[in-house]
Amino acid sequence: MVDFKPTVGFVGLGIMGRPMARNLLKAGFPLVVWNRTRSKGDELVAEGARWADTPASMSREVSVVIIMVTDSPDVEEVVLGPEGVFEGIRPGSVVIDMSTVSPKVERAVGQRLAAKGVAYLDAPVSGGSWGAIEGSLAIMVGGDQSVFQQVRPVFEALGKSIIYMGGSGAGQVTKLVNQILVAVTLSGVAEALAFATKAGADLLRTIEAVKGGAAGSWQLANLGPRIVAGDLAPGFMINLQLKDLRLVLEMAQELALPLPVTALAMQLYRAAAADGKGECGTQAVATVFERLAGVPSRHTEP
Repeated sequence: MVDFKPTVGFVGLGIMGRPMARNLLKAGFPLVVWNRTRSKGDELVAEGARWADTPASMSREVSVVIIMVTDSPDVEEVVLGPEGVFEGIRPGSVVIDMSTVSPKVERAVGQRLAAKGVAYLDAPVSGGSWGAIEGSLAIMVGGDQSVFQQVRPVFEALGKSIIYMGGSGAGQVTKLVNQILVAVTLSGVAEALAFATKAGADLLRTIEAVKGGAAGSWQLANLGPRIVAGDLAPGFMINLQLKDLRLVLEMAQELALPLPVTALAMQLYRAAAADGKGECGTQAVATVFERLAGVPSRHTEP
């Protein structure tokens, strides 16, 4: 049985992982961290975390490991590769992957760990870097429900909406549903703002007028004003959105499921990346519509 405040290992200290790890420290969890680029862990070490030289050595010190990396091959490498988590993890421990990756990969990794007596949860998140910083992420969890309940205090340090979705891979399926909705909705926001701009509407007033009605969404309320301000700083990057949409369409191919709107949205984000916006926030998809409209969606005084 994992203690209420288990020692947690954290793998991956990027735009999402670092603030998430910091929130675990703030909540009183002893923390051991590892990242490919060691300098990304310096702040956390200064705040009380311990550094591990490899995921394997980190795993020997902890009873819960959290992984927050970019893509499916990264998860396989840090868990099953040389000096990976698998080499050091002790039976009875729990590994939680909070990355967004293939459900098929999650099930395969979980089976390998289960053979060693280690539980595995897939628990991807939504909310971007802002949610990671504020500890207000939405967390969607797949795996054994009793294990989920056991480590729920860990999730509570990271998010506000924590939902158990079912067996292994169910969390990732839910996250891919989330990414369809996010990508398509934000594309609609960008298109609507281009229309409003061309028609001469005051953009901020337009957002304020419609966000409380049937057209309201998190994307409109939070990213709409950033588009209008020309703020393309990433809460979640175009390149990562493209990776997630690739995962969606790969799974749709396996299911023989047509997703025409999602496929179109992916082309819009790909166009933004081709224009050099891959490291920008997903709201940079608006620049594609701005080029089509021939006018930037920016606020001007009426």
